[in-house]
Amino acid sequence: MLRNSVDRAMPIANQKQGKMGKGAEIALSSLVVYLSPFAFSLFPAISATVSPTPIQPASPAKSPAQTLFDRGAEQYKANQFEAAIQTWQKVLQLYQQQNDAKGELSVLEAIGLAYRSLGNSKQAIVYYQKQLVIARKLGDRSAEANSLGNLGNSYRSLGDYGKAIESHQQGLRVRQEIKDRAGEGIVLSSLGTIYFNLGNYNKATEYLEQSLQIAKDVGNKIGVVLTLTTLGAISSAQEDYKQAIEYYEQSQIEAQKIGFFEAEGNALNNLGGIYHIKGDFQKAIDYYQKALAIAQKKQNLRLEAAANGGIGLGHVSLKEYAKALKFQEKSWQIAHQIGDRQLEASTLNNWGYSLWNLKKYKEAEQKFRASLEILESLRDNLGDSDKVSIFDTQIHAYNLLQQILVAQNQNEEALEIAERGRSRAFAELLSRRIASKDPTKAQAQNQLPAIKSPTIAQIKAIAKAQNATLVEYALMPDDSYLVQGKLKGTYHKLFIWVVKPSGEVAFKQVDLTTLEDSLVDTISDLRGAITSRNGEPISSKNPVRKAYPWLRTLDTLLIQPIAELLPTDPSARIIFIPQGELFLIPFPALLDASGKHLIEKHTILTAPAIQVLDLTRQVRQQVRLANLQDILIVGNPTMPSIGIPPIQLPNLPGAGTEAKAIATLFDTSFLTGDRATKAEVVKRMLSARIVHLATHGLLDEFKGSADIPGAIALAPDQSDRGLLTSSDILQLRLNVELVVLSACNTGRGLVTGDGVIGLSRSLITAGVPSVVVSLWSIPDAPTATLMTEFYQTLKSKPDKAQALRQAMLATKAKFPDPVNWAAFTLIGEAE
Repeated sequence: MLRNSVDRAMPIANQKQGKMGKGAEIALSSLVVYLSPFAFSLFPAISATVSPTPIQPASPAKSPAQTLFDRGAEQYKANQFEAAIQTWQKVLQLYQQQNDAKGELSVLEAIGLAYRSLGNSKQAIVYYQKQLVIARKLGDRSAEANSLGNLGNSYRSLGDYGKAIESHQQGLRVRQEIKDRAGEGIVLSSLGTIYFNLGNYNKATEYLEQSLQIAKDVGNKIGVVLTLTTLGAISSAQEDYKQAIEYYEQSQIEAQKIGFFEAEGNALNNLGGIYHIKGDFQKAIDYYQKALAIAQKKQNLRLEAAANGGIGLGHVSLKEYAKALKFQEKSWQIAHQIGDRQLEASTLNNWGYSLWNLKKYKEAEQKFRASLEILESLRDNLGDSDKVSIFDTQIHAYNLLQQILVAQNQNEEALEIAERGRSRAFAELLSRRIASKDPTKAQAQNQLPAIKSPTIAQIKAIAKAQNATLVEYALMPDDSYLVQGKLKGTYHKLFIWVVKPSGEVAFKQVDLTTLEDSLVDTISDLRGAITSRNGEPISSKNPVRKAYPWLRTLDTLLIQPIAELLPTDPSARIIFIPQGELFLIPFPALLDASGKHLIEKHTILTAPAIQVLDLTRQVRQQVRLANLQDILIVGNPTMPSIGIPPIQLPNLPGAGTEAKAIATLFDTSFLTGDRATKAEVVKRMLSARIVHLATHGLLDEFKGSADIPGAIALAPDQSDRGLLTSSDILQLRLNVELVVLSACNTGRGLVTGDGVIGLSRSLITAGVPSVVVSLWSIPDAPTATLMTEFYQTLKSKPDKAQALRQAMLATKAKFPDPVNWAAFTLIGEAE
């Protein structure tokens, strides 16, 4: 909030931005290495999993069981896995007859390993779980750690990352307790690999760097090679290709030194991926073929699948589609055979991508739908933040399937996929919160089935229930540029669906390739101009059109293609469902050819997804049942200190004036100064119907335990620093009808495929159906005017969207610069 150069954001000046040791007998973490970050995640091939000869029984003499065990080991080495299992089953029976628990441990692990080699991780888990039970019964901590590591690797192969992480975390604790340093490094590497798969590169790097240091300390040369490979994969995913090449080449050199041929093959494969990105497709294919030769020689099926996939994508890039299809089908066959779910999904994507290029749309659609079934199953049993990060690695499949359906004029089906491909974690989190508040639903939250994305019939019903026109946008990036499943290229198409309350659905698409500047640059330039506030004031000599030409450009792209489909009644509601950078656009300020702002013609709300609107409506019904009446108003609390060294945030006297005016309207008191502590505010929120917080807003510099950006500045006390974070809010159970965050940047956060992760998402999840937040640093006097107008209108007409529109128009009449009135947006319910 600006008052004497003070705003409700954090002041910029204060921002601060080998040899295998003990434990090596467990199967080394099936480390994923980066393959080709190209059309579709030629997903990572696994680095050669070190599958040692199963643990030998400790008997010094050759007993019948030992002799049979050795025969099974020879069969295993000869890749006769089914024969080895049959032999070891006989050994298991002998040990069970002899009550030899230690012998059972050995053979259970061996059978599990053989099943994994067959690609049957589900059956392997059965034996590893039996191994774990016996290990714990015997008090054999090393065997317990081995069992947990084997379970973690098996769950990872099945794509059950939640259970994989849980198993490895348990194993890590055991390794640390028994001071098994080498084993600890291996488990850290496994965890790093899983977080890489989840797209959480920061956490993956943290684990892998620890693992690499331990591997060097204990002389685990194999561990060094594998960890370097995955660090290279992370660098590649983050587009630091120079660093990725260094990691891959170092990994290749170290692998050659110790004769670790599978790892050398992985490095070659990954180097092929880098040259693929650079556009040297033939050189990329050469590298992939070298990797394939090693994979076939060493009978490493996962590497063979990945290398085949790489060669296939190389031929796609060369437009040699017939060749590509042969390699991609082979890649899929192997992935399906070994039961690696994530790799199988990636091979289906690659296959579908080639078919799409050949305009074989039905076949391509089939591949993508099969891939989505797998990809969505990978999100089971994950926490919210992991669901968000892994979803960002999967967006490409949803985008391409939408384009395939549109190419077949199946526009309504494409809308279903657009909805299926956004805010899934948010919808699931919110649905669980709703169910947990409903006493008629007895299921525990973690037992509830995953919420299904809406059908076209349900989408139409939601538009009718909201009595609003829904406008959903989908950004289509250049599909030839892909990094770890994340499409990062320039947006070349914009899809727009308009769903009327009557159920009519219309579809438009906009060509973005003709823009002088990219869509992202246009949005960035607009926000830069708005937030700088250093230009000439708005006047007849410097009208809005001249000061902010990007508002007209964005109106041309986003509104004009659908203008005739929008309601003519200004009081009729329009709910915009943006995607990606479109969340940062001030829709009310968009300017048409006649010089009118969008807010002058329409009543506007936003939502992260159509399905979320259905859920916020359910939240609204719960709030009504609670029937709370208190009004909580906070303005200009005693400010906390932030930064290093800590500096106190400046006071906001205008926020205090604003709070006093609103309190007078409602004939109530307000919290200010030392009284507005976090503890007091949270306590009062639990019994409030309306919450208004006028203070400083802090963005991603402040994250709570759930690593969610955003915080509200409140008064510190002896036990708390005075920051109400998004993570704190997520833990609350509220029945608040409306929360207004009259502070800076409260509508911003981490922009993901799941929407904007920040304060608004946390508030809605906590039980607030309507949230008003801001998109930039808001100025003082105009904000006080806007908020007072908002509540005056709301008291007489309880329609939040109409009240915000009237407040914007009144403020605009006094302060015409959009920076003064267009920052706020209403998310969720209007009523």
